[in-house]
Amino acid sequence: MSGFVAIPLADGGRLRLDGLEVRTWAGAVAELDGGTVFGCVDRPTEVVIDGDRFRLRAATYFVAPDGARVEGGRGIAVVLPGYRGLRQIGGPLEPTGRLRYIDGCTDTLLVGPPRRGEPCLNHLHVPPGTIQSAHTHPSLRAGLIVAGRGVCVAGAERHTLEPGLGWLIPAGLRHAFHTAGDALDVLTWHPDSDVGPTDEDHPMLNRTVR
Repeated sequence: MSGFVAIPLADGGRLRLDGLEVRTWAGAVAELDGGTVFGCVDRPTEVVIDGDRFRLRAATYFVAPDGARVEGGRGIAVVLPGYRGLRQIGGPLEPTGRLRYIDGCTDTLLVGPPRRGEPCLNHLHVPPGTIQSAHTHPSLRAGLIVAGRGVCVAGAERHTLEPGLGWLIPAGLRHAFHTAGDALDVLTWHPDSDVGPTDEDHPMLNRTVR
């Protein structure tokens, strides 16, 4: 896989690569199992995690360490075997991100890595009239367009980005997001991180005085 991958949100969608699985659902009941599930919700969905039921709105997200059942709605999920995340429910998204990103874009770390190096989930906000600098990432990115419109430019290819589109960008692909009259809001999952707490550096330990 060498280029941008558009992933339609459909029942039973399944893409395996790099030791993980990308799953989609649309309307039916789906069992998301096989590892920790990072879910991005595009339409209102009932999510059952360890017997607890949650009704999630569009532009929300969840983390289910032991899998989840989704009922109705529509969305995309990354299933990561061999990793145990922390159960979380979040959203809806704020209008912009809280941290500066390249070329006037902003980002919010929605699901932080419990330990440095572990996966994370972000909200990327691209303002109207943005021409991002072409750039790469050392690991794949996957996610969901939740609001607005734009294009992803990857080499000679231009891919339309609109709400309800799941997507995947493989590691090392040179790409950029461009917008015109609309802003673009994206849920973006990363399989790794270079920030986060460690056994030697975390808020509880650093603020303990003996």
